[in-house]
This record gives sequence, C-alpha cells and structure tokens, in this order.
Amino acid sequence: MAHNVIGTALQICSMNPLTGFIRNGCCETGPEDSGSHTVCAEVTEEFLVFSKAKGNDLSTPRPEYGFAGLKPGDRWCLCATRWHEAAEAGYAPPVVLEATHENALKIVSLADLKYHELR
Repeated sequence: MAHNVIGTALQICSMNPLTGFIRNGCCETGPEDSGSHTVCAEVTEEFLVFSKAKGNDLSTPRPEYGFAGLKPGDRWCLCATRWHEAAEAGYAPPVVLEATHENALKIVSLADLKYHELR
C-alpha cells in the first residue's frame, strides 16, 4: 500500500480530471515515473502561467492525449521538482498532504509542503 507524506494511506487526488502518472486518480509513482508526479496540488492561475512559461502547458486541451486542460481549482499530481521550483519562485499551488505520495519527500521538505497545505 502506498503512503502519503504524513505516513497514512495515500488518498485519491482527483478523479475529475483523472490524474496520476498511471491515471488512476492517485499520485502513485514507480521507476518509470522519471518526473516523480507525487505532489497533489490544487492548481492556481498563477501556477498554470508559471508552468507554461517553464515549458509545461497544463491549461491547453490536448484531445489527442485525452487531456482536457486544467483550470484553477483542479487537483492534479504535479512533478515534485516543478512544484518545488514554483515554490521557490513564489507560485506554489496549495498541496493536499493526504494525497501527496511519500516519495515527494525525496525532493521537497515536509515543512515546505505543510506551509503550502490546502486549508
């Protein structure tokens, strides 16, 4: 069973839109997930603009991949490195700790995640 950053069972991040590296709604990860899609965040307009400027456009629909595009308020499993980069730049979206995989702690600190916890 997968665990979250607070040591309990990993919870679902989002089923609509369907997220996760393996698209099961959870921020599960494995050796094939080189981006470590482990941080469950509720995306903001500021983060979406930041991510697009960094080369990862998450807001534009890509029907060929079955991706409708994200809008502010959607929950999504983000790459831990991109979330960390956004946090350092002041654009970190709020985090759902119960749905953030424990492997995120290899890249970001629990203190940073808790500071940005969705309330």
